[in-house]
Amino acid sequence: MPENWKTYKLKDVALLKRGYDLPSRLRKTGEYDIISSSGVTDKHEDYKIKGPGVVTGRYGTIGRVFYTDSNFWPLNTSLYVQDFKGNDPKFIYFLLQTLNWNKYSTKSAVPGVDRNEVHQEQIIVPELAEQKSIASILSALDDKIELNLQMNKILEEMAMALYKHWFVDFGPFQDGEFVESELGEIPKGWKVKALEDIIKFSNGYAFKSKQLLKEEEPNCFHIFKMGHILKGGGLKADGTKSWIKKEDCEGLDKFILKTGDILMSMTDMKDNMTILGHTALMNEDDKFIVNQRVGLLRVANNYGIDYPYVFLLTNSSDFIQRLRSQANSGVQVNLSTSAIKSAKTVVPEKEVNIEFNNITLPYYKTINQNAIENQTLTQLRDTLLPKLISGEVRVKDVEKTITEVL
Repeated sequence: MPENWKTYKLKDVALLKRGYDLPSRLRKTGEYDIISSSGVTDKHEDYKIKGPGVVTGRYGTIGRVFYTDSNFWPLNTSLYVQDFKGNDPKFIYFLLQTLNWNKYSTKSAVPGVDRNEVHQEQIIVPELAEQKSIASILSALDDKIELNLQMNKILEEMAMALYKHWFVDFGPFQDGEFVESELGEIPKGWKVKALEDIIKFSNGYAFKSKQLLKEEEPNCFHIFKMGHILKGGGLKADGTKSWIKKEDCEGLDKFILKTGDILMSMTDMKDNMTILGHTALMNEDDKFIVNQRVGLLRVANNYGIDYPYVFLLTNSSDFIQRLRSQANSGVQVNLSTSAIKSAKTVVPEKEVNIEFNNITLPYYKTINQNAIENQTLTQLRDTLLPKLISGEVRVKDVEKTITEVL
């Protein structure tokens, strides 16, 4: 154990308490966060606890820990830190992330955390000054990750707003002549084409279940499944955990994903359609290989259309609505290859597409760089977190590394 670190029971470092009931019918929208076992879920006009605060799940989502600087209302599905016992709240936030919360889960029909048991957990804690230094290092990584996420969100919103302004509302082209088409009035010179006229489509590969790995190994591809597509579109890089050895992928080069590839969900549940027809945009080369029931769209046309247009098109509400109308019915809803390839879209004149590319391609270059940087930062944070909290690694040992990556 490092010098000046001491052993305590958790209850002597951070006292946990059950959150408070707040039925939906009693909530009145206000400025204060309502924090449940899954994080901020609503706003309320009043608060129960003054910030800063740390909250974790008691029922439902167990193991995630949330921090807030502001006053808040912890719901009854959560546990919050009632007393930090003079310790740094941000340090406690990181400390609680290192605990194995499932170990304290009751064995009842509805498993939940037994706070009396978790209070008995033995931990080692440094003096307050070092707590603050550890929290500062880890917070700097978290802040950079969050900054990149916010920047990407803004760029994505800008790209979609521009797409809608140009290709849905036809804002820049209102002074020109319009003609009737099967998709309504469009600027003269533009055409209505099938999706297959601007992309090359292929279905993902049907891998054998016995080939799949549950843990990543050297010389493997991460298998891209529907779980990598976010609700409403977008890439969830840490989605489904499934890998396959590269040696088992000989002859499957066309399924290995490249930057700019667009991946479409071809299946969803009828009662909860959130991803059917939506797409994700691949942001790196040769890491993923695409699985069946995910459509692979690669830009291929003579109209000057590049991947930003296709990605935005396939996540636009009008296109999604038209595409889903061609899906089969049943408990599980499916899109056929023919339905996707024949889906109609407006194809602008070539010079318009080139101008759109010149604006949006730099957006996505930055988005991709930020996303890849976040993967590196997240891996570094997840590696350092337990080592700094346990004293295995000291702040002075990692300050140079943190400075370099930030």
